[in-house]
Amino acid sequence: MILRLWSGWTEPARTDAYERLLTQDIAPAILDRGVAGLRELRVLRRSPQELDPAEGSEFLTAMTFTDLAAVSAFTGGDPSTSVVPPAARDLLGRFDRQSRHYLSRAVFRATDGQPPGVG
Repeated sequence: MILRLWSGWTEPARTDAYERLLTQDIAPAILDRGVAGLRELRVLRRSPQELDPAEGSEFLTAMTFTDLAAVSAFTGGDPSTSVVPPAARDLLGRFDRQSRHYLSRAVFRATDGQPPGVG
């Protein structure tokens, strides 16, 4: 599995509008494309209290793909290329021009207090 990470930052006045755009339009549209090998898309936000409030918020998208060929299918070529629609560019103060990729080596999951193999 390949983990693809990308970050974008908003000014305080644009944070909520960008979050709506990302979660209601962009992420669903990505999934609707039916890219073979795309397994998951997560949207994460760091609140202004954790950053300098003048900077706004950071949004991180974390996508998992089966392999680098699937990432290339998503980007339309170079797997490192950021995919940032014009409407998102209008709301972001800055964003990663290239995404970061990591090869998943191990996954550990909590068992919610249950012994392994139970539940």
